[in-house]
Parts: sequence; structure tokens; C-alpha cells
Amino acid sequence: MSDAHPLRIFWFSGLLTLVLAGVVGYFSDNWVQALWIFTILVVLEVTLSFDNAVVNSKVLATMSKFWQMIFLTVGIFIAVFVVRFLLPIFIVQLASGLGFMEVVNLAMSNAEEYGKVLHHAAPMIDAFGGAFLLMVALSYFLDRDKDVHWLKKIEPWLAKAGQYDNMRVFLMLLLAAALYFTVGEEYRNIVLVSSVLGILLHLALGLLESFFASHEQHEAAKAKGHSVKVKTGMAAFASFMYLEVLDASFSFDGVIGAFAITSSILLIICGLGAGAIWVRSMTVYLLRAGTLAKYRYLEHGAHWAILALGTVMMIKLYGAELPEWLIGGLGLVFVVTAIVSSILEKRRMDHYAVAKKA
Repeated sequence: MSDAHPLRIFWFSGLLTLVLAGVVGYFSDNWVQALWIFTILVVLEVTLSFDNAVVNSKVLATMSKFWQMIFLTVGIFIAVFVVRFLLPIFIVQLASGLGFMEVVNLAMSNAEEYGKVLHHAAPMIDAFGGAFLLMVALSYFLDRDKDVHWLKKIEPWLAKAGQYDNMRVFLMLLLAAALYFTVGEEYRNIVLVSSVLGILLHLALGLLESFFASHEQHEAAKAKGHSVKVKTGMAAFASFMYLEVLDASFSFDGVIGAFAITSSILLIICGLGAGAIWVRSMTVYLLRAGTLAKYRYLEHGAHWAILALGTVMMIKLYGAELPEWLIGGLGLVFVVTAIVSSILEKRRMDHYAVAKKA
């Protein structure tokens, strides 16, 4: 069985999902209803984060085998426990002014009130997460060296705009200023601070990764006469942290939306946690199966989905409430359309090659 075989990659996700489903069923009064909600939450998380898996697989391909394993082990712990449990508690702390244990007790004893406080913190979450995701998308499209384009009437123009080094920062700061003057007065300061922090975090991770990558390549060139092909050490750590922050940004909508489905903390942690594990497995599958190489526009579709999700999070600052299935479906539309376009393009190129030989 090859390393890219689905059974070899997804067996752990399937096993852990069954274990979590068993935990949910055992501690629930109505296990049938609980398992149904658990399933919905798993599907919700996978749907919202599928495009995240596509982007993750590209970054993961630049990392050493050791750091790929760290992403699948330590990274899963961070994704499930830190992002899906501790991060919401930290956000509720900021929004309510309560202590850590007070918020934990609130989550365990009064999940409905906990969900209301988390919803109250939504502007801060949406501004920060939206700014970070938009920075991810703009960094991809505003690239003057990008020569493969999917949406031919838009992407070449965006790539050309990338010749100006500060364009994406200028656009995002302009957006932050526009948000400050247009959102509700009670949220102006928190939205401005959160959006700027999202921008700064993306820039900081990029600088950190570039610094360590340049240093390690220089050391490798001195020792071996050539640069390293994969990231190791601190450069890989910077990429790892970038992936974790990206995962957290994608998870915000899922965590907030989960409280619209259930107030059970156990169900939310288990359901979203299982979904996060499936997303990690999909990342590895895309990497080992060489899916990005097979479908040349898949990465484009994923970044358009990220751009759409970041835009939706910004729109929500004005009180718009979009159903989670619609947000997740929007991302899937971009990804699936990119896959179909890739298949059609490959057929066209094959037919052209055959005709040229004839």
C-alpha cells in the first residue's frame, strides 16, 4: 500500500471520529440526537476548511518530514484543544472581562450564556480573522512572478499590481480605515485594532519565515555548496506557526456558527475537533497524492475561497448574518470549479499536443 493510499492516510481520522462519537453518545441523554448534531458539526468544519487543506498542503510540501509529522501530531492537539476550546475561552475573557476559570465554569455550567458572550465578541473575531485571511489571499494574487492564471480577466491584472511592494499593505490599511468610519460606533475601536493586528500578524509571520529561511539557506550553501530544498529548524517552525494561525482564522466562523446549532461544549469540541482532524488528513492526502500538480488551478480556487471567506467576515461587521452552509458552500464552489477547470485545461492541452505532433 503506497503512502498516498487513502486508507493509509484517513484511517486515524476515521478511528478518532468513532471514538469521539462514542464519547458524545455516552455522555448525552439523547444519543441519537447528539450523534446527529455531532455529524452536522463535523461536516460544517470540513466544508468550511476544505480550501484551508489545499493551501496547507502547498506550505507543508516545503517543510521537512519531521515538521510534517509535527503538523500532524502536535498540530492536531493545537487545532482541537487550543483553537477549538482555549481560543474561544480567551476571546470570551477579552469580551466579558471575566477570569479564565470563571469563563471555563460558564462554558461548562451555562453553555448558552457562554455562546451569547462569544457572539458578542464576533466583531473582534471577524475583523481579526477577516484581515488575516484577506492578507493571505492578496499575498497570493498580488505576486508579480505569478505566471499561471485561472480567471484570465482578473488574475493577470492583480499580478501586475503586485509589482508595487506595499500594495497589499496599503489596501488592507485602507480597508481598516474604511471599517473604522463605517461600522457601528460601539465597535469602531475594537474593529480597527483587531484588523490592524490581523495585518501585522501576517506580516510578522512572513518576515520570521523569510529571515530563518534565508539564514538556513546561507548556512547550507556554505557547508554544501547549494541551498536547502526544504525548510528545517526555525524556518519550518515559522511555517508551522503560519499554518496554525491560518487554521485558527478558518475556525472562527465554525466556532461561532456551532453555537447556533448547539450550546453543548462537549458536542462543539468533539464535532469541530473531529472535523479538524479530517482536514489535516486531507492536507496530507493532497500533498502525497500530488493533487496540486495534477490540478493546476486548484490552488487558485482555494485562494479565491479564502478571499471570499475573508470578505464575508468583513461584511458580517455590518450585521449581515449568512448561514454557515452558504459560507462553506461558497468555498466549495470555488474549489470544485477550479478542479473542473483544471481537468478541462489538461484535456485541451493534451489535444493540442496531439494535433501538433500530427
